[in-house]
Amino acid sequence: MKKFFPAIFFMFFALHIYANGVDGVNGVIGQDTDAVIQLTKQAYEARLTNAQQTVNTGDKALELATKLNYNSGIAEAYRVKGIGQYYMNDPEAAINSYINALTFFKKANNKKGEAKVYNNIGNLYRDNNYGASLEYFQKALDIGHEIADNALVATAYLNLGNLYSREKSYNQALKYYKESEVIFNVLHDSVNLIQCAQNRGVAYFSLNQLEMAEQLLTSANKRAKERDLNETVASIDLTLALVYIKENKFEIASKIVAEGLAYSHIINDDKLERDFEYTSYQLEFKRGNYERAVHYLSDVYLLDSALQKTMLYAQINIYEIKHKQEQQEQQNIINDQTIKYERAQFWGAIIAACLLLIVIGLLISNVKRKAKTNAQLTELNEEVSRQKDNLDRVNHHLEEIIDERTKDLQLKNKKLSEYSSYLSHQIRGPIATLKGLMNLEKEGLVDKQECIVMMDKCVSEIDEKIIEMSDMMHDPGK
Repeated sequence: MKKFFPAIFFMFFALHIYANGVDGVNGVIGQDTDAVIQLTKQAYEARLTNAQQTVNTGDKALELATKLNYNSGIAEAYRVKGIGQYYMNDPEAAINSYINALTFFKKANNKKGEAKVYNNIGNLYRDNNYGASLEYFQKALDIGHEIADNALVATAYLNLGNLYSREKSYNQALKYYKESEVIFNVLHDSVNLIQCAQNRGVAYFSLNQLEMAEQLLTSANKRAKERDLNETVASIDLTLALVYIKENKFEIASKIVAEGLAYSHIINDDKLERDFEYTSYQLEFKRGNYERAVHYLSDVYLLDSALQKTMLYAQINIYEIKHKQEQQEQQNIINDQTIKYERAQFWGAIIAACLLLIVIGLLISNVKRKAKTNAQLTELNEEVSRQKDNLDRVNHHLEEIIDERTKDLQLKNKKLSEYSSYLSHQIRGPIATLKGLMNLEKEGLVDKQECIVMMDKCVSEIDEKIIEMSDMMHDPGK
């Protein structure tokens, strides 16, 4: 049994290693993952300056993370690629990257990464599907609260504000912007603080509070330029130009439109270029330059028609990919359940086998103990039999001794009886004579001297009889 239990322990240990395998992240031990982290960080920071650079750097990070089998790194590389593709107005490629990111974040059990991807997917659906966008933002917010990550919570609030702004619920949007701004201030997140200021400016413009909108947008524009956030500068210019058009500040509006178009060319954003063309139409129309306004409007129509087809195709693809994603998620759930069931069966079989081995070991041990006990009982029975035989012999010998002693006692009793009888017969006569002499002497019928002689004779006779009886007692022959 001492060898049996270590064998069971070793079998459990080996099966545990086999069942669990080696996690992908643990396989990274000794590898340099800092390079992957640095690349994904650089890719993310370039999103508002050069989206193409974000995609390219994300590809480098993905290649390195794949070589290292670093699941969290692979996931983050896919995520930043998707962000770059989103800013390049390629929603189909973006959703594919986001789905891959989700897959690897789940493999790495990285909740924070999952929440970030949910935020990104929510932004992708923001202009096409309000319900889907809200669902993903809410998922991100729930995880942010669950893991107590303020940055995630603030980002989710910012995105929810953008969603409500597009639904024309501007007061609700401003509420979320304010909540996110408070958290970003605590985190000293200057980039997202610029985003908050820009979004608040857009909301106030939509509420026709032009002074507040101009103040927020001008401040955000200045800070965005300081940080070379080209995408942000271009989008701020778009709303700021509309503010100046409404205020009839046409010259300033014209300069802002020209600046925004320049930034749109830098970041290669066709959608923003189209938006600036339409803003130019609004500016010329408001100025009364109807001929130039018609020119801009025709350009907008051509661009809008081509872009509409592209966006419609992309939207259809997004819905198809979403459907595939839902199917994949359901399949993943089924696969996970199957794996859990198979693992439960596997461990059940192992436990049953181990219990069976233990039972067999206990049975073998019990049989050995019984055999040993039976041998001891047999020896004890033999010893008891020997003791019984010895006792029988002793009893038989005692019976013989008792018989001899009984016969001896009987003989002695007989002798005593004979002695008693003889004594009473032999001694009684002399004693009777003595008694008679004593009576005669008392009555004075006999001479005193003669009486003494006769009494002496009687006593001597009694003494002889006693000596004779003693010799007879000690000499069985007599």
